[in-house]
Amino acid sequence: MKKLSALVAIAAASVLALTGCSAGSEAGQPAAASASSAAAFPATVETKFGDVTISKKPERVVALGWGDAETALELGVQPVGASDWLGFGGAGVGPWDESKYTSKPEIIETLEPNYEKIAALKPDLILDVRSSGDEARYKKLSSIATTVDVPKDGDNYLTSTQEQTAMIATALGEKEKGEALLATVDDAFAKVAAAHPEWKGESVTVATRTSNGWGAYVQGDGRLSFLEKLGFTQSPTIATLKANSSGFSTSVSDEQLDLLDADLIVAFPIFIDTTKITDDAQWTAIPAVKDGRSIVVDGELSNAFSDSTPGAELYALDKIAALIEKTGLK
Repeated sequence: MKKLSALVAIAAASVLALTGCSAGSEAGQPAAASASSAAAFPATVETKFGDVTISKKPERVVALGWGDAETALELGVQPVGASDWLGFGGAGVGPWDESKYTSKPEIIETLEPNYEKIAALKPDLILDVRSSGDEARYKKLSSIATTVDVPKDGDNYLTSTQEQTAMIATALGEKEKGEALLATVDDAFAKVAAAHPEWKGESVTVATRTSNGWGAYVQGDGRLSFLEKLGFTQSPTIATLKANSSGFSTSVSDEQLDLLDADLIVAFPIFIDTTKITDDAQWTAIPAVKDGRSIVVDGELSNAFSDSTPGAELYALDKIAALIEKTGLK
């Protein structure tokens, strides 16, 4: 595992190198546009609501979508306003990105943003790339400033890491930097997967428990994609279940927890204590759990696993790989 950790550390350092050189010298502002980024405008981004054209490099960015602020930071741009989807507090981002801010952004509510508060920030670009895709929300935001919303198939937070990074990079005039970020992440995952050929083709369930009950994530969710990049495949049982209204998860009743069974289960709590999973008798009775082929992640690792930005994925990669290794999965 030491070798894998070193590989991921090198990949993370590459991300820092990509972002550090272009951090803003003025609080809340990006550095002056380079000749290459200036040449990237006008830039056009395809979205659910049609093509959006950005005429010049944005100087005041408000990032509202899940992970949009982190992605902007990883591309060297500091949003003046941002939403804190995972309840990080402070600047609203995880430890993998918090040092990139020189000045804390104005924190904007997530599901029901204060539009007057957003307008007061005088943005010239609003990012809502990983969000609900709600048309009324989009119309209100676009009346304030040019808004890049979800891709055509990105409703209900189903914008992939690749789509989110590429769209935001294009909008910010940092297309090449976005491609480099994604290549760094792909390379890091490929190295870990190559070191574990025994994981290829093994089934996995990504499960969660909230105060409302149990659920599992379906195709299109970033957490499942994370594990698929390591060679795992979605549990065929979960694949047959109908997604709920969110589009990225399905509910599982307490009486049917065996539906979560797979070669590997990765679970995490949402706004409940971790023991609500680990001490649950029905959870411990699942064959994979009984056999030691399950892991439960929480805290910052759970947040990184859920965030699905390049920086978050690199932060989580070696930690989750180490936990999977301890299961002895063959």
